[in-house]
Amino acid sequence: MSTILITGASSGLGAEMARQLAARGHDLALCARRTDRLEALRSEIKSADPGRRVEIRALDVSDDDQVFEVFRGFHADFRTIDRIVINAGLGKGAPLGTGGHAANRETAVTNFLGALAQADAAMEIFRAQERGHLVMVSSMAAMRGLPKTLTTYAATKAGVAHLAEGLRNELYGSGLDIKITVLYPGYIASEMNEHVRSKTPLMVSTEKGVKAMVEAIEKEKKDAHVPALPWAPLSVVMKHAPLPVLKRVL
Repeated sequence: MSTILITGASSGLGAEMARQLAARGHDLALCARRTDRLEALRSEIKSADPGRRVEIRALDVSDDDQVFEVFRGFHADFRTIDRIVINAGLGKGAPLGTGGHAANRETAVTNFLGALAQADAAMEIFRAQERGHLVMVSSMAAMRGLPKTLTTYAATKAGVAHLAEGLRNELYGSGLDIKITVLYPGYIASEMNEHVRSKTPLMVSTEKGVKAMVEAIEKEKKDAHVPALPWAPLSVVMKHAPLPVLKRVL
């Protein structure tokens, strides 16, 4: 099987992706800021499958130099990294002009500049190998500019989706066996969206939502709204509904 690097793997979607991908027979390179949680996750995975290889490193994706150091370190550990999942992110935010710039800036730096550094470091590895699979975790929020606390977050998720799309455009016909997948998760239970769990009937469990993400990754889909129901049809509504209609939906 393959070796998969996952950022933001200490909790939520990243940790559950690690569990499910390990259960499918993949070795893992896991990184996040909270190494105590990574240690616990590694122990859990190896208890279920003692033969599974799991390496961990501390990573703050807002530190560009550390991103390259960690990715290169994992590449040296495994010699080959088959797939890299850019998952680390923040959901902080405030309506523009209301004094919340610090939170908006932190989200923008982590979600976009952090993803840019991760994509750059990943492509350095994949270009050297002449193959690989880059998975960018965007969000259904990327479908349309969103109001209030989601404005900056939605903009960052649209940005990372376009970053991945630009790479796909560049790689087409290049002769390199490098695939690009963009995931657009809907409401999947995690620490990031704990505050909205009781406010929407569309929330699914972490296990169910991540299963849809993992299946899309394994199939190397170019783009996937996950879970497909209701998010694939809702993506069309979100993109094309007139603003008065969208305002009533949101």
